[in-house]
Amino acid sequence: MSVIKPPPQDNDKAPGASGIAAPSPGSGTEIASLLLRSGVLTETQFARVRRVQEKLPGRTFLSIARELGYASNEQARKALRENRLSVGVGSLLVELGHLKPSELEAALEIQRRATSRRKLGDILVEQRFIGEQRLIEVLAMQLGFTQVSPDYASLDREQMQKVNQNWCIQHLVVPLRSTGPKPIVAMADPLDRAARESAESVFGPGIEIGIAGKREILDAIATLDQGGRRQETEAGPAEATVVDTVHNMILDALRAGASDIHVEPMKNRLRVRFRCDGVMVHYRDFDNALATTLTSRVKILAGASISEKRRHQDGRIHFEDPASGQSSDLRVSFYVTLYGQKIVIRVLNHKSTKIDIRETGLAPRVLERFLEEALDAPSGVILITGPTGSGKTTTLYGAVNYLNNDETCIVTAEDPVEYIVEGVAQCSINPQLNVTFEETLRHMVRQDPDVIVLGEIRDHFSAEAAIQAALTGHKVLTTFHTEDTIGGLLRLMNMDIETFLISSTVVSVLAQRLLRRVCSHCAQPAKPTPTELRKLGYSAADTTAGNFVIGKGCEHCRYSGYAGRIGIFELLVLNEDVKAAMRSSQTSSQIRRVSIETSGLVTLLEDGIVKASLGLTTLAEVLKCLPRLDKPRPIPELCRITGL
Repeated sequence: MSVIKPPPQDNDKAPGASGIAAPSPGSGTEIASLLLRSGVLTETQFARVRRVQEKLPGRTFLSIARELGYASNEQARKALRENRLSVGVGSLLVELGHLKPSELEAALEIQRRATSRRKLGDILVEQRFIGEQRLIEVLAMQLGFTQVSPDYASLDREQMQKVNQNWCIQHLVVPLRSTGPKPIVAMADPLDRAARESAESVFGPGIEIGIAGKREILDAIATLDQGGRRQETEAGPAEATVVDTVHNMILDALRAGASDIHVEPMKNRLRVRFRCDGVMVHYRDFDNALATTLTSRVKILAGASISEKRRHQDGRIHFEDPASGQSSDLRVSFYVTLYGQKIVIRVLNHKSTKIDIRETGLAPRVLERFLEEALDAPSGVILITGPTGSGKTTTLYGAVNYLNNDETCIVTAEDPVEYIVEGVAQCSINPQLNVTFEETLRHMVRQDPDVIVLGEIRDHFSAEAAIQAALTGHKVLTTFHTEDTIGGLLRLMNMDIETFLISSTVVSVLAQRLLRRVCSHCAQPAKPTPTELRKLGYSAADTTAGNFVIGKGCEHCRYSGYAGRIGIFELLVLNEDVKAAMRSSQTSSQIRRVSIETSGLVTLLEDGIVKASLGLTTLAEVLKCLPRLDKPRPIPELCRITGL
């Protein structure tokens, strides 16, 4: 029987936190031929797996071999460990399911376009296709290397006398103290032939290799001065260094458009991540020695207690970008964990840009109904719902700008004021000055308002206040944290608000989400996968009218395939049928069905499908982020209803 021959292998193999290119992105030829050579698979089994893989292009060779019972995880791991230098990191990560073929292809494209030689592992980590620690864990487990964490205390000073710091930095290698007969050497890329041969020539051929992160090795080297001794002081990191570190971290977050900064103490490092476009992305890691000083610096800026380390705290920072002059209000939360205090900084920009409700992403006919049947209503409560970070505040201020004119008095109570609107009396809640939510609500109605804006309904008191204000003829706009529009009504009921009061005062509920937008620079046509069709309840014929796309990944979108976000909406306008269903205590599914049939409700899932069919987002994002409660209607019908 003939056997499919793998392509010639790239001699420049791969990996740790700084691996090299692997051939045939996602082909699995290296793993396949390795299992065949090692006797794990027979030629007949090999050929059968190949045939199955041709029919299932989304599956890896190794996963199919495991499913057919031809190879176990332990057999594959043993073969990998015995043939370390014949496996490229790219193929390995794809076969193990830690990397998508498209991500590997994008990384290889970056490597090919680089003016200087770059290792694939560096690119994968830099582009955040995989975390450095995760990469190290995979290689350590699959290839049998010992995972080590080099630091100043673990360095072997005697062995360090044989090399200089430049050599260590060049090869990303440091010797560690050993209790056994073999010297232990930490390497960022244990499969790099040149680095390994150089280490063996210096420390001896019988060295034991340990795999460590590139940053850990560089930090360990940086702790030594020219004489091989660490520069240490009792005071720890210099205060000026910490001040600059915190300042630059916030600046980088603002410039990256991050909504949150996460400073997380871990067992062996201090990890910092940003939330960009709703997704957590790695920023950088710091040594644990910096954790206490950095936390104290943030506490000073936020006005929190430095001495208190056993209780959770909150604070605020008013930050100004010296370059752009833009000011931001930063809400800071300190949370006590096993390894120290985790810090989350929410970025709230003081924006004076006028937000147009027509530019929020509402479909034409949905927007028309929202304006005419909700915002133009003389009184009543308008709820804007969704989870944290779903764009509720932006939509709320778009509605405020629509209502704001010389004939209308608008008063707000917010925590805090995020957008500045000319002509609107905005109040920022500050409990430290006794400007509480309860106190502010009592005084708002004495300001003769036409429109009352509450930043958020958070308890029975604020819900009751919104209902009472609407009963007295005011128009009330507020936000709520619920899954969808029907959930907003049910949660009001669970807050002990009488059903007849809700049905009498609530005019509409607008639920929303933010999905990542496909990058326009690298978008390419794509067909829905069988799994996506099954989850939606569609057939392939049901999606032929759609213009579905995916982002291949490019430098404009950081090779993620997405750039920016788009709003997905679900508008419920309470008509008499919906109110009757509420008063008769029907279930949420029954109320939703009545709303779809009589009120023209288009669910979040359906709005997402329409926008995915227009190439604005992907079905993967729709299925990942939106609730699937009922089978969606056909795409042409949804396009007609929404006007898209």
